[in-house]
Amino acid sequence: MKRDRLKPLTSRTILVPSLRRSPKYRFTCFPHGVPILVAAYLLLTGMPLASAAEGQWPKFQNGGRSSIDIALPTEWSPEQNIAWTADIEGYGQSTPIVAHDQIVVTSTSGENKDEYHVSSFAIDTGKLNWKVDVANPSPFKNSPMVSRAAPSAVATDTGFVAFFEGGVLLAITPSGETQWKRDLVAEFGPITARHGLSASLEADSAHVFVWVEREEAPYVLAVNPTTGEDVWKVDGLGATSWASPRLVPVEDGQQLVCSASGKLVGLDPSTGERLWEFTELSNNTSNTPTIVSQGRFLIGASDGRGETNAGASAASNGLIEISRGDAGKFQAKFVWQAKKATCTFGSPVVAGDTAAIVNRTGVLYRLDLETGEQVSAKRTDAGGLWATPLVAGGNLYLFGYKGTTSVISLADGKVISENRCWPEGGDGEKTPGFGGGNVLYAGAPAGDRLLIRRGDKLYAIGAK
Repeated sequence: MKRDRLKPLTSRTILVPSLRRSPKYRFTCFPHGVPILVAAYLLLTGMPLASAAEGQWPKFQNGGRSSIDIALPTEWSPEQNIAWTADIEGYGQSTPIVAHDQIVVTSTSGENKDEYHVSSFAIDTGKLNWKVDVANPSPFKNSPMVSRAAPSAVATDTGFVAFFEGGVLLAITPSGETQWKRDLVAEFGPITARHGLSASLEADSAHVFVWVEREEAPYVLAVNPTTGEDVWKVDGLGATSWASPRLVPVEDGQQLVCSASGKLVGLDPSTGERLWEFTELSNNTSNTPTIVSQGRFLIGASDGRGETNAGASAASNGLIEISRGDAGKFQAKFVWQAKKATCTFGSPVVAGDTAAIVNRTGVLYRLDLETGEQVSAKRTDAGGLWATPLVAGGNLYLFGYKGTTSVISLADGKVISENRCWPEGGDGEKTPGFGGGNVLYAGAPAGDRLLIRRGDKLYAIGAK
């Protein structure tokens, strides 16, 4: 097939009926240029539960497609345009999941993270629908230096599956009933990892993927979403990672891509077979691959803590392509590498015809998506990001971890607004960071509203 100019996989015009069983007849959006037969094939091989264009957010970063056509609010403050707020029991760092007409978040509470919580809120009002509490089988000091309910849940056709760093893996129906529950520590041994686990769940129509990149005997596990039974279990990468596994579309289906320090690996989602390994990068510990087009994804990496110069670090940020080599085996390589742009915790995103990358000081770099050439570089008031940016209605949302969200027009690159849900500093707490404080962990759409996730609170931005 002749390759056209890159066409990002975003929610666009072509609609085909979902082929999955569902209580509701729904449609799924596909990008320009994807033939109907190919779209139907991708559905059969396991595309996300629902399209973000329907106001859903069924998994972390919407499965690597952080761009939607819905126009979201662009201005708000503690006194203006906040539809509702909801308290979250304990504290959590995961992304809200929006599916089955509700919002689901995870959190943990207790001095030693004694309990885990999965909470559901009504989209319109923020009222608590239900809450499932689970004892932590592996208590560990509740500290800002260690992940606290960081893995995001995932929506399935029958409900939700949640995972916690203490080893709890469970499935919950849309009405809040536990379908099945497992203790992975009891089954596979202790989970010890520097700063804890934060890999969110990934899923297709037949599997939920759990990545446990621990210090000893790391593994990737695929389970049946209906029964919780193992489909396959393979070795992990053996390198530091707080990124999440990502299903990337390729010429004959999908591959599960995992990113850990100095290494990218592609797995067969059906069997766990390792299809390729790429090692020509570094400091890629926190960013999850972002889908650009078939076989192509953005990868991000930080500049470390001064161990390397900016140019060397930027070279690990760029566009990766999966293709078949001369022997017919899959391989991965850089299409282009950045010259100056580096990430921290927020992954790169597709922003129109550019890749948007924000460094630890809040400088927004926009690079041509096809060539990698720098289009612009501008410091923003958002500062550093712990959440992945969102593109909605032609605007780029940068969620600064200290609480400021910068909204930038993709049409002219100008800042539309700088917004906060709580006063700077927030309730007299110290400055946000690893030492505590009010940290903005995630932004996600819920219909035509924007959700902001703080450790202990959920905000819905938009008209009441």
